[in-house]
Amino acid sequence: MRRYKYELGILFFFISVLTLQAQGYWDNIKAKEPTLGIAEVYQKFNTSQFQLKLVRASQTVASLKPLNDLNFDFTPSDRLEIRDKDGLYHLGDINLRIKESDGEWKNYSTAKKRFPITPLETFGNILAGADLSNTLPSDIPVSIKRYYEIIADGLVIRFEITNKINNKIEIGALGIPMIFNNILEGKSLNETHAQNVFFDPYIGLDAGYLEVKRLSGHGPALVVLPNENMPFEAYRPLLNDPTPRSIVFEGFHEWMALSKAYAENEWRGAKQWNKPTSLILAPDATRNFSLKLVLSEGIEEIQSTLKKVQRPVVTGIPGYVIPQETKAQLIVDFDSDVVSIQVEPKGALKIKEEGLTAKGIKKYSVEGIKWGRSVVTINYKNGLKQTINYKVIKSETEVIKDFGHFLTTEQWFHKSDPIFKRNPSVISYDYQTKKLLTQDSRAWVAGLSDEGGAGGWLSAIMKQLILPNKEEIKKLQKFVDSTLWGNIQYSEGKRKYGVKKSVFYYEPDSLPKDTYNDSINYKTWAAWNHEHANEPGRSYNYPHVAAAYWVMYRLARYHDGLVDSRPWDWYLKQAYHTSIAMVEQAPYYAQFGQMEGSVFLFILEDLKNENYEEMASDLEARMKDRANHWKALEYPFGSEMPWDSTGQEEVYMWSDYFGYHHKAWVTLRAILAYMPIMPHWAYNGNARRYWDFLYGGKLSRVERQIHHYGSSLNAIPVLKQFRKTPDDFYLLKVGYGGLLGGIANITEDGFGPCAFHSYPTELRIDYLSGDYGTGFYGYAVNTATYLTKDEDLGWLAFGGNTSVKDDIVTVKITTAAKSRVYIAPRHLWLTLDAGTFNMVRYNSKTNELHVTLNERTEFTPNAYLRINKDLELLYPKVRGAYEIPLDKWPIEIKL
Repeated sequence: MRRYKYELGILFFFISVLTLQAQGYWDNIKAKEPTLGIAEVYQKFNTSQFQLKLVRASQTVASLKPLNDLNFDFTPSDRLEIRDKDGLYHLGDINLRIKESDGEWKNYSTAKKRFPITPLETFGNILAGADLSNTLPSDIPVSIKRYYEIIADGLVIRFEITNKINNKIEIGALGIPMIFNNILEGKSLNETHAQNVFFDPYIGLDAGYLEVKRLSGHGPALVVLPNENMPFEAYRPLLNDPTPRSIVFEGFHEWMALSKAYAENEWRGAKQWNKPTSLILAPDATRNFSLKLVLSEGIEEIQSTLKKVQRPVVTGIPGYVIPQETKAQLIVDFDSDVVSIQVEPKGALKIKEEGLTAKGIKKYSVEGIKWGRSVVTINYKNGLKQTINYKVIKSETEVIKDFGHFLTTEQWFHKSDPIFKRNPSVISYDYQTKKLLTQDSRAWVAGLSDEGGAGGWLSAIMKQLILPNKEEIKKLQKFVDSTLWGNIQYSEGKRKYGVKKSVFYYEPDSLPKDTYNDSINYKTWAAWNHEHANEPGRSYNYPHVAAAYWVMYRLARYHDGLVDSRPWDWYLKQAYHTSIAMVEQAPYYAQFGQMEGSVFLFILEDLKNENYEEMASDLEARMKDRANHWKALEYPFGSEMPWDSTGQEEVYMWSDYFGYHHKAWVTLRAILAYMPIMPHWAYNGNARRYWDFLYGGKLSRVERQIHHYGSSLNAIPVLKQFRKTPDDFYLLKVGYGGLLGGIANITEDGFGPCAFHSYPTELRIDYLSGDYGTGFYGYAVNTATYLTKDEDLGWLAFGGNTSVKDDIVTVKITTAAKSRVYIAPRHLWLTLDAGTFNMVRYNSKTNELHVTLNERTEFTPNAYLRINKDLELLYPKVRGAYEIPLDKWPIEIKL
């Protein structure tokens, strides 16, 4: 019990430190003189969708509420009395960077030094107007007026900018801060899900938009759209806003229509999502810049809302991460004709027009040619310009092969390591220096545990589930026998099966003088000593170990000769004992959903398949206790952090398994709130995460992460729910976006980084491998091919290439694993424990299905096919799967 209190104490200490730091910042803000003018009278207006409240003195937005739910506010009005100081942004502010002729860029902001604005007379559809001169520096060469008005039932925020000097000027940056209530600090999970929002950007020029959604996933969503001269060119973090960024506040961003001045300076060297532009404004010339705010009935209705307000709606099949072997599609639903389509870099993608659907929607085939990022620009006849950011990767098979090779060669650690005993292992790696990371101030990163240290070896083992390689498995067997069992995991004593927090630790007084690198700052809380590193009380370390044993069991049980150091049952029993040890030795954290927690369900299923009734019953009972706890909570998504996006995977899986359907639905809604679909590879299916660069990255900071492990982990429940409700095409798009996002950041030579940096100063991968293994787990257990039919678009394949002749639909499988296929019209889920699919042929008229299996290999003489329906095949059943002898050539099976 003392150990658990110690672990809990460390957690509270860490959170307390962060809380005190944040509180210090808040106290500093409170101590400043109020300048926003909230002590004065407010102005309140009702539109057809919103109740808008303005601070009269500044005419910035004090609150923005949907009329059908006036208890909810999209803006942080609950902190208005604190955030009423100079330098704190509000909706309604504007930032500019301007220069005259050959002068220097100068920054101007309505938020920097506030003074009361001069109200303007209103007429027509204008709700409120103001001359902002008083709250801008006197040397600004432009005059700015701001209007709130109603246009076509939308609330429009318009800035009228006039050049007031005799020389032309260049506006090199123009941004409108997007200030919505994503400040989670000081709130319970129930409060955050009821009161707070997250927002996701589609940085797509004239077709771009920002979607603002409640954490619960319920109620109307707010959509911010370009109205006049406000293309969504860039998305800049407002790092100068004093609101303290932390694990409970990602920070604010601004929508930028012009960004050249930043691209030339702070962002130099970074490849931006769109070409940075500026505007030349002649003397006395005036230009309007405006955004429109509209409500969508819900998250899934955002695309239909875009169509209603006459914005382009595009759909990428299978998304915007394009494996080179995949024949992708781009669907463009917009009334205006397409005049031209350009690709940058030239030749990176091959796009071909494929005609119209019955409803007149434009179809294009898309083929990835050159590896890397690319931008598609669509020019419409009505003058609107849209960009779609793609990421072309190698074929999934080549990506996974390269990844496995890199892990077991470049990341393979086999040097003498007598103190920490990490030899042999796949260890963390610094891609910038091209070196193994054997020391780090964060003990776990170099210590083979935690997500940030286990990522390398977990990736290498999970890769074998997809594309097993005998030589790689030989190395991993040595790792399991020598480093995992008996070092990372206790192999004897009262802590047997417990998993250490780290095998690397900082204790210079008890070790040789040259043990630690003097250039590393070890004077931090994260440089754990020996006792702390040895603690087994962090439950999140257990799924990594359990998953490793489970994969080794699978390899040993369903293949011949791939694993030869231990029998298959040893690995399965190890997986079971590790699962039980989690709830016994790490009970506090085990109350939360675990990242990779779905592995416990997979282990349970295999225990049942092996008729290990006693172990299966025990594991099931332990997991049901946890699920019952979640069932009793309104939003059971806690973790070490006040809010998290990684426990939802396991919470959904066990809630679904035990028939707690309402809790599974609540969990799914929360996932959809932070996992959007949009025509941009970086944000499509990207589950929100913004603090793990601190714990597993090289560039350590709070920053929205692009396809961190949350994307592929959250894709597990989303795609499982799609298989339960295959008419919900939205789920397939979200889930597959997260699935392919899980491998999008793997480099051309096979390095897997922890995530991609979203800040426009970088827009590149992080250089540490960090916690990527958790994300690769999500891809490995979830990769599959889906065949579905849309009423208008016809037959569509995700993870395969389709061809249609009469009533016959053929799908050539393109995933690396080639082990799972879902046929939506038949609700048929086919999985292989061994063997691979080559193709499937489906007769849409007779519902007849023919499955072609690839030939046998040296280690795989038999396929083991599982079917989610009671179909009888002329093959024996072994452990619930049909055992199918493979041949020297592909064989076909009729279902």
